[in-house]
Amino acid sequence: MKSNERGKSKFKNVFVCQQCGKESLKWLGRCPDCQAWNSFVETRVTLSRAPSQLSSRGNRPQELSQVEKGDFPRFHLGFAEVNRVLGGGLVPGSLVLVGGEPGIGKSTLLLQISAMMAENNKVVAYVSGEESINQVKLRSERLGIGGKGIYFLSEPDLAAVLECLEGLSPGLAIIDSIQTMYLEDAAGMPGSISQVRECTWRLERWAKQNNVPLLITGHVTKEGAIAGPGTLEHIVDVVLYFEGEPFSSYRVLRSVKNRFGSTHEVGIFEMSDRGLIEVGNPSQVFLSAYKDGTMGSVVVPTLEGNRPLLVEIQALTTPNSFTPPRRIANGVDFNRLLLIIAVLTKRAGLKLFNQDIIVNVTGGLRVNEPAVDLGIASAIASSFRDAKPISGLVALGEVGLNGELRGVSHVERRIAEAIRLGFKSCLMPRLPPVIASEVKQSLRSADIHLIEVGSVAEALRLGLTRESKVQNAKGKNTGQE
Repeated sequence: MKSNERGKSKFKNVFVCQQCGKESLKWLGRCPDCQAWNSFVETRVTLSRAPSQLSSRGNRPQELSQVEKGDFPRFHLGFAEVNRVLGGGLVPGSLVLVGGEPGIGKSTLLLQISAMMAENNKVVAYVSGEESINQVKLRSERLGIGGKGIYFLSEPDLAAVLECLEGLSPGLAIIDSIQTMYLEDAAGMPGSISQVRECTWRLERWAKQNNVPLLITGHVTKEGAIAGPGTLEHIVDVVLYFEGEPFSSYRVLRSVKNRFGSTHEVGIFEMSDRGLIEVGNPSQVFLSAYKDGTMGSVVVPTLEGNRPLLVEIQALTTPNSFTPPRRIANGVDFNRLLLIIAVLTKRAGLKLFNQDIIVNVTGGLRVNEPAVDLGIASAIASSFRDAKPISGLVALGEVGLNGELRGVSHVERRIAEAIRLGFKSCLMPRLPPVIASEVKQSLRSADIHLIEVGSVAEALRLGLTRESKVQNAKGKNTGQE
């Protein structure tokens, strides 16, 4: 009797946060970890269970100095942009999570990757729990993919999927999506935290034991984060976000976690009728509609991983005398915007307390580094004063609370990208003598004027034309006379 009880699984009911996976013995209105409201759902979890057949046996501790360095040959894909984001290609045995909003193009990207791997004589297993084989066939025909070497399976039962993968022995496996997979011996409904956690764990063990790269897609929450980040992002090796504005044809593949490479690389794509197309010159694409000397518009050289990009930051200020002023940030951090507005009000003398302020990064790109602070401040001041930036200007620098400007990294590479696209002036923080000499030496033959400033007020004085609202009004009156 005792032996039978020992072999049985025991269960208990707990409340699990559907956003981060935190468990609680009682229901909570707000999760203490991720601060989400009404996210706790009662779930039946397993206390003890027989060991999984995928469990490792016979592992022994090894002294690190005696471990030989492993070789990580990468599978180079036809997409150079994907190779860049992955750190050089797919690593065998790696588990890669691709997240994004519905309809953004995740399945299109994975199907094109499958076709490229199949062209290199790799067997590809494509598993979908939400699409039929006819639906995928229609997409492949639209993309011009014949499908040779790609084996499709429409099955949400992960146990059956793993059995099929064992018999197929693919060179690449794709699961679309992880929220549709389920295990009969795991508690909860498909898509619940317990199911997603157990399914991801089983897939991770299979990928490592068979040395096969595995790509899985994940749905995102209404806040834009992958559903169940506490259970997914800690298990997988690589986390990629596929982003883009619904009205724009451009897509950005961003790496936020990578055990085999940099964590801040981005790949730029354009969605067309034939699928995703790589963008070889993203700076030129983001500035395709930019007009030099436009009020409220400043170009900033930002750095995404190892790649310098030029992006246009636009700002609009309008008086608001009836309601509290609004602050809207598209593509920049909202709290960072509030900090810059406070510095402009306190240190630069701009009376923005009654102004609605809207800041936007064109092209759908999101920039988070402090190097764009001066560009945001210049764009806001340009719109507020109706003063145009000087011709051919780019601006970079971090803004401090006292109104001072701080230096940023990789100044030479940022300026070199601006020179390549024909910009003539760079508004930047005053550099230490040693660093300044190195920068000027590397750019000695370049046709660009470096405007070094020490404060936001000085930057606005030198970076914007001396054209004020009063002068504009006088000019209009003179013209009427």
